[in-house]
Formats: sequence, structure tokens, C-alpha cells
Amino acid sequence: MNVAGQHFRTIWLKPDDEAVVQLIDQRFLPHRFVIEEIRTVEQMATAIREMHVRGAGLIGASAGYGMYLAAIEATAHPAAAEVDEQLAHAAAQLKATRPTAVNLSWAVERQLKNITEGKDAAEKVALALRTAKSLADEDAEHCKMIGQHGLELIREIAGKKAGERVNVLTHCNAGWLAFVDYGSATAPIYAAHDSGLPVHVWVAETRPRSQGSKLTAWELGEHKVPHTIIADSASGHLMQHGAVDLVIVGTDRTTLSGDVANKIGTYLKALAAKDNHVPFYVALPSSSFDWTLRDGLKEIPIEERSAHEVKRADGWFEGQQVEVRIAPEGSPAANYGFDVTPAHLVTGLITERGVCEANETSIRALFPEQGL
Repeated sequence: MNVAGQHFRTIWLKPDDEAVVQLIDQRFLPHRFVIEEIRTVEQMATAIREMHVRGAGLIGASAGYGMYLAAIEATAHPAAAEVDEQLAHAAAQLKATRPTAVNLSWAVERQLKNITEGKDAAEKVALALRTAKSLADEDAEHCKMIGQHGLELIREIAGKKAGERVNVLTHCNAGWLAFVDYGSATAPIYAAHDSGLPVHVWVAETRPRSQGSKLTAWELGEHKVPHTIIADSASGHLMQHGAVDLVIVGTDRTTLSGDVANKIGTYLKALAAKDNHVPFYVALPSSSFDWTLRDGLKEIPIEERSAHEVKRADGWFEGQQVEVRIAPEGSPAANYGFDVTPAHLVTGLITERGVCEANETSIRALFPEQGL
């Protein structure tokens, strides 16, 4: 997608040194555009854990590149047992960084499976590199297809509104910054905007890290998509007054039955949408399905992050990024990273293969290769 008119992905190999992974360090957005260089699996684990990178697809791609860096490190030792041991350690290290997003473990397991087919050190590294590139390319392509399928939903609403703008509400950041390119929830929006449809986005700020007001608003602005930042609690009000035509959000893990884990606050938006008869769609590549789970409320692990994120906020002041305390220092705070929206509140799932209902029968019809 565009940054000051130049195309970027969120993660890539350094052009003159393929042993270095470069990524957009999202901690500094929207105030500064910073490219970080990652040289070790330890550095990649830190980047994922401390949210230099975040978002389901990008976490998966980052873990893929992390395993590639681990293969480079491990194959410096001649003994095969040491290589396998180091790769297993790297895999566990990466998996432990963010528990909710299923893309992470999916990417790591795919790397482990492919790397073991290498007969020597050079072949293991080559396979790890090929797999990392494939993971990133597939993520971008799947998001592009999500955009095309979601475009039809927006086009249908636009046809009914006879030239009036289509108002889409989203939550958190499921844009290209959360994936390798295009995004999931934003992909249909970009496709609609690029095709000339009058689309406008209500961007929920998404506390406590404000990934909506910081990241979604920034990337929409870079792509010249009309948008308005709102407080999280304004969403229901807008729906009550007919100012929202549809909701599109992303997901970090969706069960086979259609239960959706996404950034905390998504469930409340789904409830408001249901009460006001607003379609509520979830956009996701197939890598965000957890084919082993059926009960999202009982089975999806919910990440609890530091209370620091709730009690403090950062922003731009006189040319510097500063952090301030916004809550009483002595008050405790809880910081649940995600919530689960039950399938019965979800109008449909937008995937790279098309749109389906949020139930096992409909999901399996799109992905018949996923056996019982």
C-alpha cells in the first residue's frame, strides 16, 4: 500500500542482504515512519511480543521470517541434532510471544515441516527462505481476494443508496499494517474506493493502544480514503441514527463454528449492530481459522497485557513522542487484549474464497479440504 505515494509491504528482506529482515516499526506511527532491521530470531520474538509488528497476518509472516533467521543461526552448527534442537527452541520462543493469533503457530509449524525436508544446512536455509516468502506472498494475495469479494457487498449497498456514500464502521486495525499488504477488513474498502464508489469509514479509536485512531486512520489517509475517527463508545449512537451501513472487522482467531476473537470491544459493536439491523462482517484469510476449535468462549485463549497500556498513553508533543499517565497511579487496571463475538452475531465471513455464513456447514463448504 501507499506511504507518501510509495508502495510498501509491512515486512520484506533487505534488498542487499537477505540475512536481514526489514519491517515497519508500528510503535512510532502515525508520527514517524521507522524501518527496523531484524537479524536474529530473538529480535523477531521481541518485535512480535512488544508489538513493533501486530495483526494476525503480519504476526504469521513475521514468525515465518523469524524461523528463517533461526535456520541461518542453527545451521552454523554442523551437528544435525543441534540444528533440530535450536529450531525447536526458536519455534517455542516465537509461539510464546502472542497467544491469541492462530496465524503465528500456523506459520511456525509450516516452517518446521518444510525445513526438516532439507538434507543439509544450505538446503534447510533455502527451504526456510522459500517458505517465509511464500507465507508473505500468500497473505498479500489472500487479502487482495478478500477485497474483491467484500467489494461486492459494498457495491450492493451503494446501488441501493443511489450515489450517497456508503458508511463502513471498523474496529482496531485490520488494515495493510496488520497483514503483509491490503489488509483484511480494509481490503474491501480500498477496493471500493479505487473503483470509484463513494465510501467513508468510521474509525473507532480502539483503546487502550488506539490502533484505530493511530494506524487505521493513518493508512486510510495515506490512501486518500475519506474517514472520521470516533470514540469507541460512539459506535452504537451512529448505528441508532442510521449513519452506519455495515461493520467490517478483522479477527485473530475464528473457530470452525464461526466464533470470532478480535480486539477487545468488537463484541460490543456486534451487539449494537444486531440491535440496529446493521450487517456485521468479519474479514479473514483462511490462516486465521482454527480448525481444531468449536467453542470460542471456552477454548480461545485471551491475551492479558500489561496494565501499563490502560493507565498511560503516548502521543506527539513539540516534535517528540511522549508518554503520559492518564489514570491514578495507585489504581489497578485490567487489560484484556481480545474478546469473542459469538457466531450468531456475525452476518458473514469474508474470506479469500468468498463470503460464507458463520457456521460450520457454510465454512466447510468453502474449505472442504479441512476434514473432520
